[in-house]
Amino acid sequence: MEIKDLKPENLEKASGMLKALAHPARISIVGCLEDGRSRTVSEIQRLVGIEQATASHHLGIMKDKGILGSRREGKNTYYFLKNDNLLTFLSCLGECCQ
Repeated sequence: MEIKDLKPENLEKASGMLKALAHPARISIVGCLEDGRSRTVSEIQRLVGIEQATASHHLGIMKDKGILGSRREGKNTYYFLKNDNLLTFLSCLGECCQ
């Protein structure tokens, strides 16, 4: 599918996802999840090197925009990427920044 063929509501969703990714910490969080493993907020905050409250804030934004999914296990919430195609996009973006 080409971009010109996207419906207006899909363009809005794509725009929201791009805005949600437009932060270094959020891109780093996606990097923590690129191996396909689900991780808790504590694991993510430790890997990215940010405060837990900050990690939770960023995770909430990305979950709201459909980038991440989550599941509860006991007292822990595990976050994961909802679509692996996002990794291809970020890889291409990384190549453009070299």
